Amino acid sequence: MSEKLIIFDTTLRDGEQSPGASMTKDEKVRIAKSLEKMKVDVIEAGFAIASQGDFEAVQAVAKAVKDSTICSLARALDKDIDRAGESIKNANSSRIHTFIATSDIHMKMKLGMTPDEVVNQAVRSVKRATKFTDNIEFSPEDAGRSDTDFLCRIIEAAINAGATTINIPDTVGYSIPFQFGNTMKELIERIPNSDKAIFSAHCHNDLGLAVSNSLSAVLNGARQIECTINGLGERAGNTSLEEVVMAVRTRQDVFGCDTNIDATGILAASRLVSSITGFVVQPNKAIVGANAFAHEAGIHQDGVLKHRETYEIMRAEDVGWNNNSLVLGKHSGRNAFKSRLSELGVEFESDEALNDAFSRFKTLADKKHDIFDEDLQALVTEAQTESTEIIRLVSLKVSAESGKV
Repeated sequence: MSEKLIIFDTTLRDGEQSPGASMTKDEKVRIAKSLEKMKVDVIEAGFAIASQGDFEAVQAVAKAVKDSTICSLARALDKDIDRAGESIKNANSSRIHTFIATSDIHMKMKLGMTPDEVVNQAVRSVKRATKFTDNIEFSPEDAGRSDTDFLCRIIEAAINAGATTINIPDTVGYSIPFQFGNTMKELIERIPNSDKAIFSAHCHNDLGLAVSNSLSAVLNGARQIECTINGLGERAGNTSLEEVVMAVRTRQDVFGCDTNIDATGILAASRLVSSITGFVVQPNKAIVGANAFAHEAGIHQDGVLKHRETYEIMRAEDVGWNNNSLVLGKHSGRNAFKSRLSELGVEFESDEALNDAFSRFKTLADKKHDIFDEDLQALVTEAQTESTEIIRLVSLKVSAESGKV
C-alpha cells in the first residue's frame, strides 16, 4: 500500500506574497473552501501577526473550513506565537508554523544572534506554541544555505520541545535536486529523534527547480510538501501543487506514495486563484494550462484518436477538464449556469446569492454574445467581494487650450 504524502497548501500565505496577488478576507475564504473540497490536508491561511487583516482572514478561514487543518505562520517570538494561537482557536484542526533563520548570513546579518541564541529561541517558541495546539511545525529558514551540523542540532532540539513536523525550506531557491534530496536524507538519518516528526519540503522556483527539488525530497524521506496553486509565490514562485500531486500519482512506481487530493478539483482551483489574483495561467503550464492536453501535430493527433495513451500520460478529466462543458448564453437556464460555475470552483451559500449572480449573468448575456469563463468569474467576484474604499475621487478639473505647444 502506498504511503501518504501530506499536501500543505500555502497559497493564502506565501502565494499572496507574490507582488500584486493580495486577496481580501472573503476571497481567501473562497479559495480555502476550494482547497478543502480538493481534500488538501493543511491550509496555511496567513501570517496572523502581519496585520489586522491577515489575523481576521486566518480567523475567518478557521471558522469556515471543517475538514482541513488550518495553520498560521509565526516567527519564533512570543507575540507572534500568541497571535497565531488566537487566530486558529476556532479551527476544527489547527497548527502553528514557527520559524527562525539558521544560515550563517541570516543569523549574522538579519538576526544579529549567535547559533546558541537561535537554538534557544527556537525551543522557546515551539514550547510556547504547545499552549495552543499539539500540532507544531518548525522551519529552519534558509536551510538550503545552512550548515548541516547546525541543522541537525536545532531540529533535534525543536522535536524534543514538541515539534511534530520539520519543514526544510529552500528559501531563496538555491538548491538543486540531488543536493536537496541528499540534505533531506542526511537530516533524517543523522537526527536521533527524526522518527518522532514528519519531514517536509518547502521550495522556491528561482532556478525553475521547485517541483524537482520537492520530488527529490520525497524520494529521500519527506512526507509533506508545501506548495501553492499554479505555483503562485514571491519572486519566481513556489512548488506547484498540481504538478507535485500529479507527478507522484502518475509515477507511483517511482515515489511509492500518493496524496488524499481529489484531483478533479485541480482545474477549478487553478481558475479560481487566477481569477482572484489576476495572474493569468500560461497556456503551456503543466496540468492546468490551456494547451496541457492539446495536440496539433498530425502524427500526435492520429495517435490520440487511435488510442489516447499513445501521447497522454494522464486523462484530462482526472484533473477537472470537461470536454462536454456547457456553452452559456442568453437562453441558458439557472441550472446550467450553476453547473458551469461549480466546474469553475464556485459554490453558492444560498439561493439568494445564486439568483443575484444569475440575474447579473442574464443582463450581461443580453449585451455580450460570447460568455467566457473569465466573465463568469468576474460576475461572482463582484457579487461576493466586500467593497473596500481605497481611493475616493473628491473633484476633477479638466482644462484645455489650443494653439500652444
